[in-house]
Amino acid sequence: MPIFKFLADKDQKPIRIDKFLIQAIPNISRNQIQKSTRLGKISVNERIIKKNNYKIKPLDSIIIETIPTSIFFLDEEYKNIIEEKIPLDILHEDKDVLVVNKPAGMVVHPGFGHEKGTLIHGIKYHLKKNSNQNRFPPRLGLIHRIDKDTSGLLLLAKNEHSQKWLLQQFFHKTIKRKYIALVWGDLQKKEGSITGFIGRDPKNRKRMILFQNPFPYKGKYSITHYKILERYPNITYISCNIETGKTHQIRAHFKYLGHPLFNDSTYGGDQILMKKKLSKKNIEFFNMCLKILKRQALHAISLSFIHPRNKRKYNFTCPIPEDFKNVLLKCRDKF
Repeated sequence: MPIFKFLADKDQKPIRIDKFLIQAIPNISRNQIQKSTRLGKISVNERIIKKNNYKIKPLDSIIIETIPTSIFFLDEEYKNIIEEKIPLDILHEDKDVLVVNKPAGMVVHPGFGHEKGTLIHGIKYHLKKNSNQNRFPPRLGLIHRIDKDTSGLLLLAKNEHSQKWLLQQFFHKTIKRKYIALVWGDLQKKEGSITGFIGRDPKNRKRMILFQNPFPYKGKYSITHYKILERYPNITYISCNIETGKTHQIRAHFKYLGHPLFNDSTYGGDQILMKKKLSKKNIEFFNMCLKILKRQALHAISLSFIHPRNKRKYNFTCPIPEDFKNVLLKCRDKF
């Protein structure tokens, strides 16, 4: 049975241990945590915790053991996946990990309305045919996700040891991911950080919203650091480093600032911002750009992690997709 060890940050805010573990370990249930507590399998600072209302404090050392490996996404939908021969842009592969450059428009994992043709279907085919792999890690090694219409780098594990190692790195923030994006408007600061709690928008379940208090929506804390790369009239080219990886994090964060991502229809970025202040020629120009880049302008451009076997740091980058690059080039030429 796996053993998970965590060290709370020095600025950790008080939080119940069951809530802390739910955030730290993917797909673990509160019932599983309660069972481990009853069995005396959770300790903090080498003392067994007997109640789930214990509150984690800064620099607490937490150990939880004998949690079934089924928490790592051993769902029927993954066990029953039929492999498909789907072209994959694999940037790196060894015995333990895969790094894939996902194109915009490809769904990462199966779900309602996406029972076939996902990245995971292609990964299963690749592992079975190209790596001669018959035993697959839970969830076919998926470590993190990016949205369907976001392009860029994804990290996958090829065995359970690597998967657990990499998931621990995500928790301890030693995996670094950098994104590039185009946002509407002119950001005031050259660089900055966006923080707050992300939760489902009660008015639109397809969207996330950012708020500064975890209640009433029980959101999860999120941090995005951004830096301006280039400025153009009514549009800004930025890079983002994320400390947390919440659903729609970058998209929701910049919507909160009033600068939605270019052509992000879910968050209002498919409409030209500040249209009344633009000349007719500039309106025509941005309408042309919206037709070139027909999805949110977000690309996961770089990724770094500590390798689970040799413990060396690996760094990867991938090219900017043509649709994104074409809009950038047109902005540079015009402005």
